[in-house]
Amino acid sequence: MNKDIVVNDRGAAISMVAGMLVVGFIDNFIVFISETIGLWQFQITRAAIALPLVFLLAWFGAQTLRPNRLWPVALRSAFLAISMLFYFWSLALIPMAQALAGLFTSPIFILLISGLILRQRIGPMRILAVVIGFVGIIFVVDTHLADLSFLSFLPIFGGFFYAMAAVATRQLCEGESTLCLVAFLMIAQSLLGVIALTVLTWISPEVPEGSAGFVLRGWVSTIGPALPWIFLQAIGSIFGIGLIIRAYQLGQASYVAVYEYSVFIFGPFFAWLLIGQQVNLTQFFGILLIASAGTLIALRSRKLDKEITDT
Repeated sequence: MNKDIVVNDRGAAISMVAGMLVVGFIDNFIVFISETIGLWQFQITRAAIALPLVFLLAWFGAQTLRPNRLWPVALRSAFLAISMLFYFWSLALIPMAQALAGLFTSPIFILLISGLILRQRIGPMRILAVVIGFVGIIFVVDTHLADLSFLSFLPIFGGFFYAMAAVATRQLCEGESTLCLVAFLMIAQSLLGVIALTVLTWISPEVPEGSAGFVLRGWVSTIGPALPWIFLQAIGSIFGIGLIIRAYQLGQASYVAVYEYSVFIFGPFFAWLLIGQQVNLTQFFGILLIASAGTLIALRSRKLDKEITDT
């Protein structure tokens, strides 16, 4: 890691947990949104609502929306936009706990990227913690091998690209303003939406009713029922994504990523509260394993930080 980068793992952890609280709440709205409009229209409409607010926040907060380096910001935004595509798609079709479990294979990918490619020190205890977290994810998924389908792997695809975006945020986007990164993500999602809508108009696929048609549905005029949920999702995304970005700017990706596991508490809780989705005993045990993995990594990281400071 570049020695000029200032690391604040404690601040990063607080920022990440706060971001996961927001995300765990607003992502439940996807179930309601997917009933009437498509993924692509949702992303474009959300960006149309969120971007003016981002501009206002940048104006009053004296943050620039101009990137220091365009291509790293664009690359990071593309990774995260693709990740969210798979994640939102899965949220419309499978329970949130399972969608989150698939998405949160990302710390495993981050560990591989950080250790094998970036040559960062990982240590056996953090590797063990990631293994414990992965076992917890298996319990949360709570699906027999015979019942696995393409939908089971959708959020895992998202997890891979999420890991790429997380590492890019830390390694390539140091010094970029939080609102700049949020704005570019919204723009990237909008561009993906425009491209997808163009393709859908050209091929005219048969669109299933309800959430099953979330990805295949083109632009519709009956957006009214979904608009309040999109508005809440857009506002929440600005703050949630902003906090997550800030976390990765402050701390090491392999350390910060574990605090994303806190969404396994917030997400299923709000899914139960808002939608009535249940978490069974097996899934609850998986959440405990994930929380244990997070605690182990946090304690080990503090010890490593102390050893580095003392030497």
